Amino acid sequence: MPGLLGKKIGMTSVFSAEGKNVPCTVIEDAKEKNTTAPMMGHFKKAGVTPKRHLAEFTGFDKELNLGDTITVDMFADTAFVDVIATSKGRGFQGVVKRHGFGGVGQTTHGQDDRLRKPGSIGACSYPAKVFKGMRMGGQMGCDRVTTHNLQVLKVIPEHNLLLIKGSVPGYKGSILSVIK
Repeated sequence: MPGLLGKKIGMTSVFSAEGKNVPCTVIEDAKEKNTTAPMMGHFKKAGVTPKRHLAEFTGFDKELNLGDTITVDMFADTAFVDVIATSKGRGFQGVVKRHGFGGVGQTTHGQDDRLRKPGSIGACSYPAKVFKGMRMGGQMGCDRVTTHNLQVLKVIPEHNLLLIKGSVPGYKGSILSVIK
């Protein structure tokens, strides 16, 4: 799948031809950064400047040689793209935020102080264990997320920017894989 790595700049909005305000995400092609000595050898062999992140993409329309530069021009005739990134980390969260539990349960029979608790998690005598997959509190976010069929609103080749309709996973400054 042909694609490139980009950096999420942030969100903005543009007006469509019909006059509607469309929210979009701005993605910039990645820039160079200092790297380790072993990686410098790879970059020197390819004859390119050092880059901070590397990824392998296949299936390009034309044959590319080692060290060729890929810009956002490749998305000029593309209507839809997929974006792969790591989602924002939320830390340790309870069952109400993580799984959408009700929160306010029965407040009788001695349950007046358990508003955001999960309740029963299994039988106590038999099978005397908690089954795998039981929804409980835990780490939320920091997952690899793929968002499919996002519309390409605008390609700005002079600034190497790509405007994509809607939101993409990750925080500002995170690295994204944009795939045709």
